[in-house]
Formats: sequence, C-alpha cells, structure tokens
Amino acid sequence: MSLASRVVNLFSSGTNSTQQDRNEISFVDDGAAAGSQAFANIKSRTRSDMSEPMASKALEDEGRPPYLHSMIAGGLGGTTGDLLMHSLDTVKTRQQGDPHNPPKYSTMGTSYTTILRQEGIRRGLYGGWVPAMLGSFPGTIIFFGTYEYSKRHMIDYGITPQIAYLSSGFVADFAASFIYVPSEVLKTRLQLQGRHDNPFFKSGYNYKGTAHAARTIVRQEGLSALFYGYKATIFRDLPFSALQFTFYEQGQTWARQWKQSRDIGLPLELLTGAAAGGLAGVITCPLDVVKTRIQTQINPSGEPAIKPSPIQQAAASQGNTLKQQIRSISTSSPSTHTPRPGSMILDTSSVLTGLKLIYKTEGLAGEFRGVGPRFVWTSVQSGCMLFLYQTILRKLEIYSSTSDGEDCV
Repeated sequence: MSLASRVVNLFSSGTNSTQQDRNEISFVDDGAAAGSQAFANIKSRTRSDMSEPMASKALEDEGRPPYLHSMIAGGLGGTTGDLLMHSLDTVKTRQQGDPHNPPKYSTMGTSYTTILRQEGIRRGLYGGWVPAMLGSFPGTIIFFGTYEYSKRHMIDYGITPQIAYLSSGFVADFAASFIYVPSEVLKTRLQLQGRHDNPFFKSGYNYKGTAHAARTIVRQEGLSALFYGYKATIFRDLPFSALQFTFYEQGQTWARQWKQSRDIGLPLELLTGAAAGGLAGVITCPLDVVKTRIQTQINPSGEPAIKPSPIQQAAASQGNTLKQQIRSISTSSPSTHTPRPGSMILDTSSVLTGLKLIYKTEGLAGEFRGVGPRFVWTSVQSGCMLFLYQTILRKLEIYSSTSDGEDCV
C-alpha cells in the first residue's frame, strides 16, 4: 500500500473513530436525558398520586361542614318544616281520633275549614304547637349531629356510602326518638283536644296547656305514658328516615355531578329533598298504616291502648262513646292514614302480625291506604326541611369565613 493510501486510511479511521465516539457520547447523553425525563415523570406521577388523595380529601372536607353547623341548620330546618305542616297534622289527628259516628271530620278540606271556623288558628289548627316545637328542635339537633357523625366515620372506615347513609339514618332516628316521642304524645293529645273546655269537639282530654298536660299524664298514668306507641313509632320512623336520607344523599350527588358544582340551585335543592321524602313515604306506607291501626284501636287485652286515668275511667263507665274517646291516637307525623269504616280490629300489638292481617283481609290496597296524602305530606315536609338545612349551612359557612377573616386582620 502506497504512502498516500495509508495517510488516507489513517484520516478515514480517525474520522470513523471520532464519529463513533460522538455517537457513543450522543447515546450516553440521550440515555441521561431519557433517564432524567423518566425520573421527572416518576416524580410527577408520585406528586400527582399524592395530590389526588389530597385534592379529593380537600373536596370531601369542603362538603363536610362542622358538626355544630350541621346541628344548628338541622334543628332550624326541621323545626320550621314541622311548624309549616302543623295545621295539616292537626287535621290528620282529628280524623284519626274522631270518636263520633258518623265522624265529624271526614275529608281533609272540610275538616280544615271546620276547625278553622269553629276554633281558630292558635287553639284550633295550631293546638299543641308548643310541645311540637319543644320536641322538634332538640330532636332534629340530635338527629343531624348523630347522622353526620355516623356517616363520616363509616365512610372513612371504608363502608360503601349508600350503606353508610342507610345505617346512619337508622342510628340517628333512634337517638332522637327518646326526645320526639314524648313530645309527640303531648302534641297529639292537645291537637285532638283543641282549646280548653272545647264546646265543638269532645275528645276525652281537657288540659289547660302543655305543662298541665305533662303533669296530669305523669301523675295519673305514670311516666311511661309519655312513651305510649314508642315501639310502633320507631318501627315506622326508623326505616323512613334511613330511606329518606339515602335517597337525598344520592340525589344530591347526581345533581352536583350534573351541574358540575356543589351549588345545584333552588329547583334541584327542593326537588332532591321532596323526592327523597316522598319516595321514602310511599315505601314505608304499610308501616304507617299498621302503626296507626294499632294505636287507634284496642290492644289484645280488649282495653284501650292508652291506660285511662281514674277520672276518664269514671267518665268511660257512663257509655261506650267515651271509651272510644280515651283510646290512643297516632303519634309522630307524618301519618296520613285514616282507618276506613268497618275495618277489622287488629287484635295485636305486633307490627309484623298487623301487616299480615291487613294484607290477608284487605289486600295490597289496604297496605297502601292513604298513600296519596302521605306522599304529598312527606314530600312537602322533607323538601322544606332539607332545603332550609342546606341554605342555613351555606349562611353559617359564609358567616364563619367572614369572622375568621376579621380575626386575622
């Protein structure tokens, strides 16, 4: 090989070696860059994975108001809803406890106008409103506080939200029942009585007011008389509350997903609350029917479900009409079932046995008697209560934020 060829080969190999070295350096640089990018991606994913639970936790906390706010909002919302429906509840109570034959109070409309015309608003349609409010406010405070506490802890523990809503509704209503059942006994007796020495309606009760009614019942019938109908009441109200809040929470979730916001607006607020209460009211209608039938009729011993006082016993001995006046009446709204004339007497205090007897003698129609009024009742009451609950919660949140801002300044 000539000298010239060797020189050319030397430069050529040098060039190839340099290019190879450059390629190797480029490969190393690209690998480092790729490694850096991969590390950056891993870091980014790690931060994203860490931020997602934090974001979801922040969003969850945003929908978790302080317990005190929930209790105040629930107390005010529930009490206002009950107060709005009180006159209709009075009409229902008069229809269920009417001892006259033929009954004085037949249809809802005529009953409402008759009571209004003869007895007025305060002593007539709104008779018993004081014990109703005294029981409703603390009862709903306990209910909403217990519900929120149970629901949050169950969800945090990993329980399915729907199961948490259902279980929390049961627990919350049971906790509140020790308050609202005694107040309902006082309320329904005063509603049935109307005003003191009522010349238009003889109910078998004649109390001067709430305090006099409580003292008289405890003195003549014992403290346990304030819990008459407790078992039948919770048999109906526990499933109702559980279903109502399960439907409401699910409805709120769907509405927020559809609106892409926690603020779903007035129409959807009212709709979700009314639909939840109405649907729960329809499903639990058979329990409402059997509860009313058990409480407005005689017990297995053949005596009135509510033990009469000595004065009432003396009056009852004068005739059968007064015996009917001292019977128990349905406590705890919403209850809109009035037994039809000629309905069989449920000679039992068992809710399950009562359900079987009604189905056997009256069929499915008997189980759902009064379902229309009950649907309207529960829809309106639930819609008002839950709308006010959310509205008051938002007001409290704004007030709390404003107060915190002023404190920081």
